[in-house]
Amino acid sequence: MFFYLAKIGYFLIQPSNFLIAMVVFGLLMRAVTRRKRLGLGLAWTGCLGLLICGFSPAANWLILPLEDRFARPVEMRAVDGIIVLGGAVDTIVTGTRGDTALTTSAERITITARLAKRFPQAKVIHSGGHGIIVPAQATEAEGAARLFEDFGISAERVILEDASRNTWENAVLTKDLVDPKPGQTWLLVTSAYHMPRSMGVFEKAGWTGLTAYPVDYRTRGPEDRSLGFGGASKGLRRFDVAFREWVGLLVYWLTGRCSSLFPAP
Repeated sequence: MFFYLAKIGYFLIQPSNFLIAMVVFGLLMRAVTRRKRLGLGLAWTGCLGLLICGFSPAANWLILPLEDRFARPVEMRAVDGIIVLGGAVDTIVTGTRGDTALTTSAERITITARLAKRFPQAKVIHSGGHGIIVPAQATEAEGAARLFEDFGISAERVILEDASRNTWENAVLTKDLVDPKPGQTWLLVTSAYHMPRSMGVFEKAGWTGLTAYPVDYRTRGPEDRSLGFGGASKGLRRFDVAFREWVGLLVYWLTGRCSSLFPAP
């Protein structure tokens, strides 16, 4: 139930959807009701919000604290396993086209392949099934397995968790699958903006020995605080991503699925 409520709830409050709905509702109110000034105000507010979120640096202000929360480890010794979270495979296109299609988070897979080469004794665990309400014809794990094979990673090293639909299920189902032991070291690979929630959720689920390995950065760093966007779609997409993550942190913390409101190293 939590999965479905989260998906539906975020669809309704996603900034780009919400602001467009505000414009449309405002124009309808102005056209068919007596509250024309209120309707016009709503429409203009929605337009202003779209301009700010689409062109200003607002999206970078939201995402930078998330991306900078966990740094990549400078030095790493041998690790027992590399856990990569789903989100890099487009299950709809993969299931239809018959070959692995990647999303904008493809670095989760490609950098995992690099880490697998660096640590040849480490297990490679991909956690991800169907992250959408209506399941596709393929799971993320199936698409990732095909790429791991192409990258030359032995199938004996690869463990696929293909039932999880969100970060909490990633943590719980992967823990049940690999049964981590005290003293072991595990790398957790996911997008940098998603890392704070991921680390907090895995710790809440009982994981120990985790080292964050953030990938898929969307910003260069502090210098992007003043950087706007040349296209509204780019700014809105990044604003939606960052907003979703902040809402996810709050909801996971309130429901007891995260170790703290804003997990830190």
